[in-house]
Amino acid sequence: MVSCKTEKSNVVISNNLAKDTLSITVLQTADIHGQLDTHPELFWKDKKVVFKNRGGLANIKTLFDRERKKNPGRTITVDGGDFIQGSGYTALSEGNIMPEIIKNMGYDVIIPGNWEVVYGKDIMMDLMKDYDTKVIVQNMYHDDTKEPLFPASWIKEIEGIRIGFLGINDPDVPVRQNPIFSKGISFSGLDDNLKKVVDDFKINENIDVLFLVTHLGIFKQVGLANSTIAENVDYILGNDTHERVREPIEGKYAKVTEPGAFGSFVGKLTLHFVEGILVDDDYELIDVDPTIFSADKEIQALVNKEKAPYIEHLETVIGYTETPIYRYLTVENPMDNMITDAARWKTGADISISNGFRFGNPIVPENGKPAPITRANLWNLLPVNEKIKTGKATGKQIKDWLEKEMHNAFSQNPTERFGGWLVRFSGMKVNFNSQNERGNRISNIMVNDEPIKDEQYYTISACVRPGDPIDNLCRMTNVKDVEVMDYTIHDVLEEYLKENSPVSPTLEGRAYCEYLGTYSFSTVPKTDYKFQ
Repeated sequence: MVSCKTEKSNVVISNNLAKDTLSITVLQTADIHGQLDTHPELFWKDKKVVFKNRGGLANIKTLFDRERKKNPGRTITVDGGDFIQGSGYTALSEGNIMPEIIKNMGYDVIIPGNWEVVYGKDIMMDLMKDYDTKVIVQNMYHDDTKEPLFPASWIKEIEGIRIGFLGINDPDVPVRQNPIFSKGISFSGLDDNLKKVVDDFKINENIDVLFLVTHLGIFKQVGLANSTIAENVDYILGNDTHERVREPIEGKYAKVTEPGAFGSFVGKLTLHFVEGILVDDDYELIDVDPTIFSADKEIQALVNKEKAPYIEHLETVIGYTETPIYRYLTVENPMDNMITDAARWKTGADISISNGFRFGNPIVPENGKPAPITRANLWNLLPVNEKIKTGKATGKQIKDWLEKEMHNAFSQNPTERFGGWLVRFSGMKVNFNSQNERGNRISNIMVNDEPIKDEQYYTISACVRPGDPIDNLCRMTNVKDVEVMDYTIHDVLEEYLKENSPVSPTLEGRAYCEYLGTYSFSTVPKTDYKFQ
């Protein structure tokens, strides 16, 4: 547990808080991504990858109830978005398994995340209205009327203390996701208008402590904490990049948290007030350990009921792995090596590419036996099941595209980052320096064990992004001879695993940067944050 002095207060007290201290608890979850049950989670400990079982919505409910009992009437629960996408159960039900569970979890306020749009605007609106919970977001609008989708803010008054929450989703959603997902929705950005909204909210509503609940990613959230937009902000409850912030990151104006993902963790921020003034805070990132927080029976029964129509199909075993499969590293992961190898095996392309992101629960062999891979696992690995697309691009096109992708992942300017993970590939090897300037990060590219040639055409495969121009492959533009196959990436993985199981994907140095090393989990510039 970390105790921090509140910079905006002239009052400083020790850990031995005064008897008349009023303490208010804020509990935060984020990026649950449809993960309903306890699951394997990856940790980095003593310079090794280790796995522990964590999470489960019923287990989170037990944690919530215990914390409310410790501080009755003074506990607020918040979720930062990406609730309804990420598992087979949410995908096949288009999120409809979630509302009944969420409304019984006891959340006070929720914001939409970048993936809430995945089933389209109408479904998103219907689902979130069915939560029977406050939903707020300041910068999402009906495209036709320019009216806001939801209220911008929410205020909770506890014993005379007015605590304000303002929701902000990533304005780059239409770029990051398939553009068709957010059709009918417009977004406003992190600009002077937002500053006015923040300042007016704080002053006009007499807010004592102001929280921005943001789904922007750790880089933009730290940048926002250092921006004059946040002059009147106390805390940024961040979400999106699945980072495990165990001690709030101190910005110039606000402190930033982010509580991991998949329901494996709950952030606990305790605010201490004396005579109505915020004088101190404590922060703890709590592991949702099922041996400590047993499953709440009512929530678990709801989970089991909602899963029932899909469980036979999703829990079917489609293959096996002899090595752990995971996707947590910045540059290369066993999970993506398997996925891109399967795509290249099926298409015969020179290079197969896939988006890089920290997603999917690990699949871990135990007791020397191969671990089964189910369709449910497949949806966890690939939560959007699109058709495969192939085309041709020159070596120069590929290099220029890859330089842009590296800038998205490693820019020292946080506003220019998308996610913070490098695109993944099979059939290509790349050496680079993440610290170089834009356009000068790559030192060497090999394709089919030969140096890439600028004028030579190479065949490429990637997944379709609905709404993109036909000649775009994973943000690479002007690709020639494009063909959309009649099979999806899930079809490919099932066929590949059927013929090649047990698989044994490992780290191979397909992309390597000496500065980052093999096990790079996060790159958050100008902070001392480390993923653990």
